[in-house]
Amino acid sequence: MQERLIRTLVLFIVLTVLFGILERLFPSIPNQPKWRRGVWLDTFYWFFTPMAIQILSIISIALIFVPIYLLLGRSLAWHDVLAGYGPIAQLPLWQQGLLAIVMGDFVGYWTHRWHHTQQLWDYHAVHHSADTIDWLTAVRLHPVNDIISRVCQSSPVLLLGLSPIAVEAYVPLLSAYVAFIHANVRWTYGPLRYLLASPAFHRWHHTTDEDGQGKNFAGLFPIFDVIFGTFYMPCGRQPQNFGIAGETIPENFRSHLLYPFRNWRQAKRVAE
Repeated sequence: MQERLIRTLVLFIVLTVLFGILERLFPSIPNQPKWRRGVWLDTFYWFFTPMAIQILSIISIALIFVPIYLLLGRSLAWHDVLAGYGPIAQLPLWQQGLLAIVMGDFVGYWTHRWHHTQQLWDYHAVHHSADTIDWLTAVRLHPVNDIISRVCQSSPVLLLGLSPIAVEAYVPLLSAYVAFIHANVRWTYGPLRYLLASPAFHRWHHTTDEDGQGKNFAGLFPIFDVIFGTFYMPCGRQPQNFGIAGETIPENFRSHLLYPFRNWRQAKRVAE
């Protein structure tokens, strides 16, 4: 636990310096305040999430293994799933890793769209609740949102026999990149905007402007948004307005956790 806390603290310091420089040199919104409303809450998320991941991972593994166990039969041991199995598991680990990332982003695209439907929006709304977006906003996630995303993106990888070990090497890089595309940086990648998600691409996803609603769901490869008609990056413009249109979630952790269940409490009071 102590070693994990130290790694988390070191990464926090490194990214604070790195993204601080980028946000100062290439700001999407000039003079955006560093000590914004909610910065301490997101800092808490940064240190809370690694601890929560241990519990969330156990829950996610259980939810993933049960259908695999039922689909593939009892002859497949749990360690076989972790090591990889079948023809795909014979590929070099770097090829398995690339395949898992592309597949994971495709599934992640549709999972993200699902989070923007009525069924899951209340959980995902926590992530959109910040009215100022920077790199640290990336960690603002409701645990239920996190579990659903993990299960949906990991299940196809395991079902096809890919080794999770092949993906592990990419996890720190992917985590840092997810933080980067939330950063207050104006980069669009020009002609490469359709191939790799940029900060401008993802920040348009967080806008409350009507034109940007329901756009840019991919985490890494915007080509999925191009194919399915949800790509939006107007030339010469940067998103300015963020948050949740029409409703505000209080900026404290307890309110974030309870927000998806507020209607349950209201319904209970009505019933009583």
